[in-house]
Amino acid sequence: MRFRHNGPWLTIGLLLVASLSSAAPDAAYRIEKVVKVGGDGGWDYLTVDTAARRLYITRQTRVMVFDADDLSSVGEIPNTSGVHGVAIATDLGKGFTSNGRAGTVTIFDLKTLKPIDEVKVTGENPDAILYNPTSQRVFAFNGRSGNVTVLDAGKGDVVGTVALGGKPEFAASDKNGLVYVNLEDKSEVAVLDAEGHAILRRWPLAPCEEPSGMAIDRRRGRLFIGCGNRLMAIVDIANGKVLATLPIGEGVDANGFDSSTGLAFSSNGDGTLTVVREDPEGHFAVAGNVATQRGARTMALDEKTHRVFLATSDFGPPPSPTADQPHPRPSRVPDTFRLLVLAP
Repeated sequence: MRFRHNGPWLTIGLLLVASLSSAAPDAAYRIEKVVKVGGDGGWDYLTVDTAARRLYITRQTRVMVFDADDLSSVGEIPNTSGVHGVAIATDLGKGFTSNGRAGTVTIFDLKTLKPIDEVKVTGENPDAILYNPTSQRVFAFNGRSGNVTVLDAGKGDVVGTVALGGKPEFAASDKNGLVYVNLEDKSEVAVLDAEGHAILRRWPLAPCEEPSGMAIDRRRGRLFIGCGNRLMAIVDIANGKVLATLPIGEGVDANGFDSSTGLAFSSNGDGTLTVVREDPEGHFAVAGNVATQRGARTMALDEKTHRVFLATSDFGPPPSPTADQPHPRPSRVPDTFRLLVLAP
């Protein structure tokens, strides 16, 4: 994922807000609390470790860690230059961060948060990062070089590199040892063999364009993909067929799926959280669009409490355009970074 929370879409002046009055109670989300975090630096992925009750927030040079229940600070993982994402290997007691600017993966202890090792990746700008428990492999998706570095999670060694043929964004894995990754510039999904480190197939996502966020329903075999042209594409992982496309808000960056409620989520930079329902018969519909705050486009879902965590800040006017930056991004207002907690 790029640091896109302050991108051009912030020029949008109106929020897409729809009523949830007709939605079923479990789809009617609201902002439960807003927690000021402050501090300098941008942000990217949010990750919930449901078992350990921790919330990880990447903050450009470090990872901030909070208690997922009371949101008290637990600690930080330092020296993660250009950090984008966090992957959790509960069975190994380890975590992994993708450090885009440094071109490395930091391995840390899940209990103490202390760094164990730092591994150089085989590409440029590691962005999305994923742990596959079936193969005990970590996949660091390198955005600038269009490939993925594969690590043995137990040993911390690089064991493979796979050329993707496009720019990777979010990824997910199923229970059968397959890894799925969005290729943003190709508008397709690449399917990788987690054991053999090879691309098995590619699936076009039309009419979805510029896919970013991805979530998975492992039981029914569905991918929920956020698209830059304001669509959510639902994909059958048995055959790659696009089963449905539904309207979402502007500026999506992340998605989530709650297996116990059958709800999928799209966090959108225009200040909405789109909620999509999957019914027992396999039909999909938009349950509603919850008003959040401008710029809250990265999210994490806590499946234990069904809460959704979003992050944003206040934004000032953009600087004057230049030849090098004809469309400058709005500036972040210092010390306004905050978490939004949404609950059903």
